[in-house]
Formats: sequence, C-alpha cells, structure tokens
Amino acid sequence: MKNKQILISVDVEEFDIPQEYGQAVPFEEKLEVSRQGVLKTLALFDELEVRATFFITALWARYFPELVQRIAEKHEIASHAFYHDRFQEQDLLHSRTELERISRCTVKGFRMPRLQPVNMEALADAGYTYDASLNPTWLPGRYNNRQDPRHVHRQEGMWIMPSSVTPGLRLPVFWLSLKNMPLWFTRYCSGRILAKEDYFSFYFHPWELEDISAYKLPLYVKGVRGKRLYDKMYSFLSWLKERGTFVTHSDYLATRDS
Repeated sequence: MKNKQILISVDVEEFDIPQEYGQAVPFEEKLEVSRQGVLKTLALFDELEVRATFFITALWARYFPELVQRIAEKHEIASHAFYHDRFQEQDLLHSRTELERISRCTVKGFRMPRLQPVNMEALADAGYTYDASLNPTWLPGRYNNRQDPRHVHRQEGMWIMPSSVTPGLRLPVFWLSLKNMPLWFTRYCSGRILAKEDYFSFYFHPWELEDISAYKLPLYVKGVRGKRLYDKMYSFLSWLKERGTFVTHSDYLATRDS
C-alpha cells in the first residue's frame, strides 16, 4: 500500500464561520485566527514531512505575503477564490493572478468556498487546470453530491479532484469527520478508500487548530479543537504516512497526464 498517493489540502481563509451562526468578528481577528492556525499547520507538516496543497483566498494572501511565500517553498499554492464570504465569477481570474503575483508560483487549482458549485467553462477561461470543490457525499444543509463521480475525472476540459469518500455508503473523510468520529473509525474509512483507490484526498482548515471555544459555533465544529485536534491530526497523518507518499494535487495530476 506504500505506493499510494496522499493528497492533504488546507483551506486558508478569513475566519468567518462564526458569521454563519450570527456572531460578528472583527476583520483583524478573522485574519489573525487563521494566521496562527497556518503557523501550527506548517509546524505539523514540517515534523511529519507532509507536502500539501494550500487553497488560499487572495484577500488573506494580500495581508500575509511573506507567509504565503514561505508556504510556497514546500507546498502547492492554489486559489480559494478572492474572498471567502462572497463570490463573483470575475474573481476567478483576479484571485489566480493575485496569488501568482504574491507567491511567485503558477496557480493551477481552485476550490470554491464552502464547496459550492462553480462554472467549469469560467474556470478554464480563467486559466485553471483543476477544480477541487466536489465532495461526492451528502452533507445536510450544504450539498447533496451523492450522484457525482467520486474519482478524479475530466469535465468540460477541467480535471475534477473530489475529496475522498468511502466506496458504497460514501462516508466522507474530511475535517468534520476527523473531529467528530473516533480516530479508529477515521482510519478504518481511510483504509477502505486506500484499498480501492491509488490516492486519498483529505482537507481541513488551519483555524481548527486554534482555541475557538469562545465563538458561537456548534459543538460539531468546535468540540474538538486546538491542541486536542492537533494531537489527533498528528496521529492521523502519521498513520497515513505509513501507507503512502504525501503529494500535492498537481503532483498527482502529473502522474495522470504522463
């Protein structure tokens, strides 16, 4: 199983999730919570030798250009739109070019905030190679994508790179499941995916590694957080490291194109 490819991705954004639950947060605080989480994420990745893809909003990158350049030294930079709390189609090109200017790297990938649908033709026109906005499962109140392909595939000239779900039941293995399910169950689901596929794709947010207990968030969002989640993430990534090689989304696509 060691020849499997492990795709870890990180959604870097303004910490705006409290707004969904009626709590206003100062803009500077939104940026800082995310920044501190990114620093913890980089420390975790350095220790475990994880190479990952960071989907970053262009707005956040504007405030932390040196940190984005530091990320780009080891990891892939991809777009998470321009803003996290609003979207216009013209932002697709604007976010890519701004991230390329700041990171000094080519940006090939895109992930829509909150994994909402995105126009594939517009993505292609904006110069992207792949979209990672699809979670092919049902998440009540968010989306129902159970009928969509769960494998990497082509659509309207774009590569679609879904988050991983189990065969059959399509149980998702992403940030919410890692937080709320026992670690043995997350490993079990991940093992089922790796037994069937040549890759495994998992994503989370840096702000989860911060102490977010003071915010008005549901327990399934903030119940496991900060140091407790850091330790759980460390154990999970260590387990994955024994079963495959950490690669970026673009690294994986290079093997598909060859």
